[in-house]
Amino acid sequence: MILVTLFCICVFVTSLQADSKRYVVGGCPSLCDKSMCPSMPKDCPTGQVMDPCNCCLVCASGEGEVCGGVGKLGDPVCGEGLKCSVTGGVGYSATVRRRGKTGVCVCKSGDPVCGSDGVSYHNICELKRVSNRAQSLQQPPVLFIQRGACGTATHENPDSLRYKYNFIADVVEKIAPAVVHIELYRKMVYSKREIAVASGSGFVVSEDGLIVTNAHVVANKNRVKVELKNGEMYDAKIKDVDEKADIALIQIDPPSKLPVLLLGRSADLRPGEFVVAIGSPFSLQNTVTTGIVSTTQRGGKELGLRNSDMDYIQTDAIINYGNSGGPLVNLDGEVIGINTLKVTAGISFAIPSDKIRQFLAESYDRQARGRGAMNKRYIGVRMMTLTPALSKDLRGRLQDFPDITSGAYVIEVISKTPAAAGGLKEHDVIISINGQRISSATDVSTAIKKDSSLRVVVRRGNEDVILTIIPMEIDP
Repeated sequence: MILVTLFCICVFVTSLQADSKRYVVGGCPSLCDKSMCPSMPKDCPTGQVMDPCNCCLVCASGEGEVCGGVGKLGDPVCGEGLKCSVTGGVGYSATVRRRGKTGVCVCKSGDPVCGSDGVSYHNICELKRVSNRAQSLQQPPVLFIQRGACGTATHENPDSLRYKYNFIADVVEKIAPAVVHIELYRKMVYSKREIAVASGSGFVVSEDGLIVTNAHVVANKNRVKVELKNGEMYDAKIKDVDEKADIALIQIDPPSKLPVLLLGRSADLRPGEFVVAIGSPFSLQNTVTTGIVSTTQRGGKELGLRNSDMDYIQTDAIINYGNSGGPLVNLDGEVIGINTLKVTAGISFAIPSDKIRQFLAESYDRQARGRGAMNKRYIGVRMMTLTPALSKDLRGRLQDFPDITSGAYVIEVISKTPAAAGGLKEHDVIISINGQRISSATDVSTAIKKDSSLRVVVRRGNEDVILTIIPMEIDP
């Protein structure tokens, strides 16, 4: 009986000892007693972190220093940006901790980085270590500048949002080499010096130098120069002009083949599609704006834009002075229109690419038959029919716009042209020419073709102003 009792007591004690050992080796106390935490040194070069038991603050272990342990209070923990790795590169885990293994702190990222001091570091942790040391010596910190060694280009990450969704940049990269800047020059009356009088944009449609632009950009007797994206300048010859459709074809003679843009089918265009406009507004070459197609068939009769039988593409992409003649492209980089007209903010128009295709075919036929475009009269004004709805909108935007609901509204007067010389101004409303009432932009175009001298009455503010304009004849 006595032997049995002793045996039971021995088993009970052994069990307690085993439980006690598991407690020490296996983990943290159930209650955090701060008094049991090890004392902290005055300075922790790599910062302070909580121990594995989330109870005590300890100095963080730096790269190459010991980490891990048996899981007791005060075990070393890696600092920010580091991870604990045991022998063989195995990550520190609960299983490893129960086995009582220690490891070494290594950097989570092994990729090289470039610092603001121009030095390449093996990883971000090394850079931070040098930066901390510099700050402790009252020197400027070393900043993380880029991934990869200094002097090397960073590689695009195919999984990054920037890489995935920058489709506009992809389009611009594709089309920009074929977009040109156009400058028009005129000689001074009393000297031989040439001055730039107008500018616009265009795009290359053939490798040998054929360029499409707006007729109003080049339709006068000025000297035309074309600047390519690489900065090369060439004199251009006007090959054909359709002033009614506001399309022109010019040519330069480059020594090598040029990149070209292809025409898309504007008939396939849908409202809501993303579009990209590129050109040289205010002579700022390769300026990019984006928007959507507001409508694909804004009738010429509705707008009064020169050719009443043509439908225009309406877009909210910003088109300013100098953008005229530049391409409006879809996300495939195909030209679906020529930027031609801005009425107001958020309302701009482009000539459809199907009309450009028709013009190029007709121009080819004319050149093949040995006859170019016929001489035309030109005054240098861009206008649209004033409707009651447009008048109401303009009165809301322009404080001194007249209370009038019909006529031809002047959108732009091109400098150094008959219209400018005659005193016509932007926001004028043409109401009469040579005694004939003007109710649309088409009426003005008709009068220009018919008469060699124009007595123009415009409504400017609340006054009627009489002007004399002498159209000039142009030939391509």
